[in-house]
Amino acid sequence: MTQQVFPGRYTAAPYSADVTVFLIGMRANRWWDLRRVWWTASKMPPMLQHLATHPDSGMLGVHSWFGRTTILLSYWESPEHLQRFAADRDAPHLQPWRDFMRTLQGTGSVGVWHETYQVPAADLETVYVDMPLFGLAAATAHAPVGAGTKTARQRLGR
Repeated sequence: MTQQVFPGRYTAAPYSADVTVFLIGMRANRWWDLRRVWWTASKMPPMLQHLATHPDSGMLGVHSWFGRTTILLSYWESPEHLQRFAADRDAPHLQPWRDFMRTLQGTGSVGVWHETYQVPAADLETVYVDMPLFGLAAATAHAPVGAGTKTARQRLGR
């Protein structure tokens, strides 16, 4: 599956004053405990499917990398959108989280983590060179680097 590569330099052009960046992942601490590792890993695809089919959820875009430590990078309209999804009894997050905390926390088999950043759009900088749509540019808007955005300093508005 090939993605269109955009030759040249591009930057993201977020359409809001702030961007919420959410990193989440898991680590197979005891990779041989396949039952627990697989159970934990299997909970993310239904969440992503739900978010993809519910644009009102506020998730703007997502990328993921898999390995012993899995990382999922997502962009959200606001921390409130993210928190609303996490606490929604009808969405596929709350119950798996409760089940994990009740049955797997403390076993040492699987670690989970997340980090949330609320970033003012004026304080972020992006550049994509000869890349397909990626990252914040894929989640918001993709713009060619041009006058006033040629350097990182300019893109940061300094």
